Amino acid sequence: MKTSNDANLNELLEVHEKPITRTAGRKATITKEELFQAALNLIGPEKSISSLSLREVAREAGIAPNSFYRHFKDIDELAIELIERSGLVLRQILLEARMKASHQSSIIRTSVEVFIEQLNADEGNLSLLLREGYTGSKSYKHAVEHQLNYFQQELQEDLIRLERLNNSKLVHPDLVSKAITQLVFNMGAKVIDMKPTERKEAAEQTMIMIRMILSGARHLDETKI
Repeated sequence: MKTSNDANLNELLEVHEKPITRTAGRKATITKEELFQAALNLIGPEKSISSLSLREVAREAGIAPNSFYRHFKDIDELAIELIERSGLVLRQILLEARMKASHQSSIIRTSVEVFIEQLNADEGNLSLLLREGYTGSKSYKHAVEHQLNYFQQELQEDLIRLERLNNSKLVHPDLVSKAITQLVFNMGAKVIDMKPTERKEAAEQTMIMIRMILSGARHLDETKI
């Protein structure tokens, strides 16, 4: 099932796949994607977007500060759109991975492994969501929460699809997908400062916890809730 953001998702992904090159001196024109990349280059693993100045981003992008205003009114507007763009990119990556999964156990392993791969790749999209979701301003946290709702909705649809294929059923699949999404993102926030080699154990533990959630949801007696 396609979400309402699929058109925007495809457009953003097409732009995201184009390589970003920097040239010496100031540029006459600038794209949103180049400004997004400039911001990602500057924030690193611990620095919030809110700590950036417009001039810093403009300097990193190789433009005059006034050129920034052709796309955004301020840093906060860039940050909100960058969070949305990062969420869309990651959702597409996870959706494609889950669609290749033929049964429940592979969907769990595939999703968690892709999540860790994105942290290891250090492209900035996942670390941005994790950082701003926990330490960002109120508006940034709201933007991240909005993206997590999409993750939950799409995971719920995939879980229901696979349960039907396996002739089984989850009680409250909406809460199951919410619990799994929160668990995985909490794991990500915990391991983001770890070395890639140290993340494997946390990922394996997370997979076991997800299986426990799914097993419980299949056998839950609603009359005793």
